Amino acid sequence: MPDLKDHPLRYKLANELHARPFPAMACPASLVFVALKRSAESVQDDRTDELQHLIALLDRHGAPHPQPGATHYSARIGRHMLKWEQHTEFTTYTVYDEALPERAFDPAEFDILPAEWLAQAPGQCMTAIIARIMPRPENEVIHQYLNDWFVPESLAVSEVLDRAAVVASDFRIDPAGHMRFAMFVNEGTGHRRIGRIVQRLCEIETYKSMSMLGFARARGMLDRIGVMDSRLTELTVEMTGHTKPADQTLGPLLETASELEALSAKAAFRFGATAAYEAIVTQRIEVLREERFNGLQTFNEFMLRRYQPAMRTVKATEARLERLAYRAMRAGELLRTRVDVERSAQNQELLASMDKRADLQLRLQRTVEGLSVVAISYYAVSLVGYLLYPLTEVTGLSEGALAALATLPVVALVWLLVRRIRTRLDH
Repeated sequence: MPDLKDHPLRYKLANELHARPFPAMACPASLVFVALKRSAESVQDDRTDELQHLIALLDRHGAPHPQPGATHYSARIGRHMLKWEQHTEFTTYTVYDEALPERAFDPAEFDILPAEWLAQAPGQCMTAIIARIMPRPENEVIHQYLNDWFVPESLAVSEVLDRAAVVASDFRIDPAGHMRFAMFVNEGTGHRRIGRIVQRLCEIETYKSMSMLGFARARGMLDRIGVMDSRLTELTVEMTGHTKPADQTLGPLLETASELEALSAKAAFRFGATAAYEAIVTQRIEVLREERFNGLQTFNEFMLRRYQPAMRTVKATEARLERLAYRAMRAGELLRTRVDVERSAQNQELLASMDKRADLQLRLQRTVEGLSVVAISYYAVSLVGYLLYPLTEVTGLSEGALAALATLPVVALVWLLVRRIRTRLDH
């Protein structure tokens, strides 16, 4: 193969596909899992703090540190195996042990993550899981376990991955603050397959919890959206009825449109993230290849009944917000058109008034010009009279007769000169 110049990201991008392998887990085993959501205001700072927080836990057990800037890490801490991962909005800690406590879902299992260490975590807990992985007994025994551990009304149970295991949860938080998952593994199921199932169960719960943030945001916006919807309707009615001048309606309408745009901008990331998380939840359930267990509802059915309505609320709220923004934009365009038409009519009236005023000025100017001809002619006749007075003795005519004879020619000459001057000015 000839020498080729590698793209600087070639190896990094190729290795990224293999950076987060599924853990290999034996049966029986117990697992604790916690997802911590970082604050949106200081994401970069939280990422650094999260790595330091992990190192603080590793130092308690003398475990090696991750590489600087790492986003995932696995190590053994005591007799437990730890897996740490950073995601876009949250960080997860998975700790599992190949020993199975006698007491099912004992809150003491979380003691591997010290309480004071958890209290100092840079983030807030989105989900905390205790999973119990055990060999599959008879179906009657499984039923007894399920009745003892879970709330029957919301219990979801499935046989997954070609009946490699039975998984169950009621997706409720127990009195200790943990979500419970049970997994009954068939004999001969490989350790990596067990790890894939457990990780997908944790991902389903984590992404479900993260997507429900969008539902909380949507529900919190409903009242405000309703108020803006009513306000927009009132403004549209005012536009239709012409009850107010257009410029008085334009201000409140632009204010409403701006508020809608601001609300959409604030919710855009959360609604987009919710859609992505919902898709992941759906995909993770699909890859489990569920089969019904003894007539009980599956994970997919639970999500259809309990989870999907919340996601439809998010989508409906997002669509309603977009429609309101579009309505406000359309109303604004129509109102601006109306304002432009009204201003155009006002401008036409102003131009007509200016034309009338110019016509009056022209008439006045012509009147003044006529008077000026008379005045100039009067002084011109007087001057001509002075010039003709010596001719009285020669002609025998009186001064008045000579002035009368000179008046018409002088007035005609003055009028011609004034007209000629005005013609030159007009051109």
